[in-house]
Parts: sequence; structure tokens; C-alpha cells
Amino acid sequence: MKTSPTMQAAVLDSDGGQFRILPVVRRDPEPGEVLVRIKSSAVNPLDLKIRAGQAAHARQPLPAILGIDLAGVIEAVGSGVTAFGRGDEVFGMTGGVGGLQGSLAEYATVDADLLARKPGNLTMREAAALPLVFITAWEGLIDRAGIHAGQKVLVHGGAGGVGHVAIQIARAFDADVFATGSAERKALIERLGATPIDYRKMSVENYVAEYTGGCGFDVIFDTVGGATLDASFSAVRRFGHVVSALGWGTHALAPLSFRAATYSGVFTLLPLLTGEGRAHHGEILREAAKLAEAGKLVPHVDPRLFSLATVDEAYRAIESGSAKGKIVVDIA
Repeated sequence: MKTSPTMQAAVLDSDGGQFRILPVVRRDPEPGEVLVRIKSSAVNPLDLKIRAGQAAHARQPLPAILGIDLAGVIEAVGSGVTAFGRGDEVFGMTGGVGGLQGSLAEYATVDADLLARKPGNLTMREAAALPLVFITAWEGLIDRAGIHAGQKVLVHGGAGGVGHVAIQIARAFDADVFATGSAERKALIERLGATPIDYRKMSVENYVAEYTGGCGFDVIFDTVGGATLDASFSAVRRFGHVVSALGWGTHALAPLSFRAATYSGVFTLLPLLTGEGRAHHGEILREAAKLAEAGKLVPHVDPRLFSLATVDEAYRAIESGSAKGKIVVDIA
């Protein structure tokens, strides 16, 4: 009898539990899929919520392999796949939610539409840090808000995972970029090319007056949610646009409506959960590769090294608030 090939993976058995490293069956690619030998797997704050069982919108039936982002090398291709071949280096947001195998494993069999070729000037660690945050930022700024040169763009949470990429995308489109953050994050925001706004020291009215002459920002990208999204409705200019990646609360739309401004939400996981729109994620990551290779996109990665054996430590690094950039787990 033929035995199925196995791989090492970090498996979560219960909400909030510890990962167990054990051999699991490796699935061969079906039509439209590829088998990726994973080199690096990024850890997002969302992964922590999924592990804790606190992400109803991204629930992963247990036991499961978590991990949303990956970078690696294609090992095999299923029928009908023509965009990739064995040995290609790729990156993508490919699983870890909705019953799809995640990237905390030696291999993953994934939908080829979700992948793009890894930027040649980025390491596997850097490439793995990009998919979720870049797709979220691109969908918000480009797909929803349609930013263009000369606009005043405000990014809330500019030093965060999505925020620091949003700044770089807006800068690449020649927008005049501003970003809120704490005083400790000022240097990073400035290095990314944005004007920092210390939200602890400046009121909405004050920074709107100082940086827009009281008119408001053309586009506001909220990565924080809650009261920050409410503040965005008061800081946008007339006929402007507010977009949020965390617009899940109950909000008063009057300030937005009286400005004849518009609002959009971003739910980056939808193609993974429904299968609809997956090819667009691959398209977006090809844009990421172009920007990275042009020197206009550099992910901020925590220098600490983690492996499958120390996945729990990687998660604790985010929980403790000690992460200085994206946490990445080296698989191979």
C-alpha cells in the first residue's frame, strides 16, 4: 500500500492552547493548485485572535494549522497551472482561516491564484511579511479610494503593519502623506516619508487646521477602528473619502454625510473565505513585487529569529508588545 507523504507542522488543538509540532499528511496539488515548500511564515495580530478563538470573522476549525502569510518555493504544480513552475519563488496570503491549511508547516497546497513571484530583492522573511498587510493597504487606498498624485492622505496607525505599508503605497502614488502615531513611532513614520502626527498631543481639530488649513484630508485610511474611525469622519474634506480596515463598530455617519464624503470598508479575508476574487489578490501582490523591486516598498521586520519549534515564543512577542516590526517564523 502506498503511504501518503508527511510534513512537520505546528498544530493547534484548542482555543488558546499551545502549538504541538508533529507530522501531518501532505496533500498533493489538485487542478489549479500548487505545492509550496514554505521558507517563512509571518505572524499577524489576527493570527493571535484566531488562536484565542476571538476572531468570529476568521474562525479556523480546530485542530488546525494556523498562519496566513507565506513565502517559499514551488515544489509541484497541479493541472491547469501555467503561471508557475517547479522552483519558482513565491509569496502570498494563502490560508490559516476558514478551514484552509495555514503556513506554520513545511509545505502547503494552495490556490495558485493567490500567489505572485517573490520580489527578487527581498529575502523570504521580508516577502512573507507583506501579503496580508499589503493587500489590505492596496485594497483600501487604490481599489476603494483611488488615490492619486497631490492628494493629502492621512493614515491612522502609520507605524503598524498595515499602516507602514499604506504610507509607502501612498508615497509611491505621489500623495502628500500624513500619519498618526505615538511619539515613540515618530522616527519610523518620518523615515517612511510621512509627516507624523502625535494623536496624544494634537486634537483632530488642531491637526486638520495645521496640515490642511481646516479643509480636511482628501483620503483617510483608518487601521485602528473605534473612536479613530469616528474622528476620521470629522477630519475628511468635503467630497473626500474614508476607508477602514476595522470598521466593525457602530458609528454616527452625520459628520461624514454633512461633508458629502464617502466611506468604504476593507475585508481582506473575503476571497480566502468565499473563493471569490482570489485572482485579484495575486494581481495585487504582483504590484507589491513591482514596488519592492523599484525600491519603493520595504517591509519592517523584527530581527528576532523564530522556528517551528519556537512558534509559541513568536506569538508571545506580539502579545507582549515587544515586536519591532513584523514577526516572522523561519520554517526551512
